[in-house]
Amino acid sequence: MPFSPMQKYKPGLHSITYVTTPNESSALELSRKMIERKLAAGVNIVPGMVAIYEWEGKIKEHQEILMMIKTRSSRVDELCEFVRENHPYSVAEIVSVPIENGNPAYLTWLSKAVPEGKK
Repeated sequence: MPFSPMQKYKPGLHSITYVTTPNESSALELSRKMIERKLAAGVNIVPGMVAIYEWEGKIKEHQEILMMIKTRSSRVDELCEFVRENHPYSVAEIVSVPIENGNPAYLTWLSKAVPEGKK
């Protein structure tokens, strides 16, 4: 249920989920589909990130795109499943953190944009 600006925000009601992709086109495609399916209220696409990590015993380094996905915490599992099924990597980076506080008007908009998940 959306809250009014007069109500105190309940920490954790919403989350930001971070996903990386190999290029802008995959980030745009995933973002559009998430918005269409109402899994996310909005996605920020941040280009120019360098990823350095160990994979299969070797140090890797390459450019990636970071997606910052705003959603309801109740929809994170569904969002993660969608990303795993549609992501170009065999092991997609998906990390979600709860939103502790924020602009009441923005968080009300987020609640309206993403309906509650199945219970």
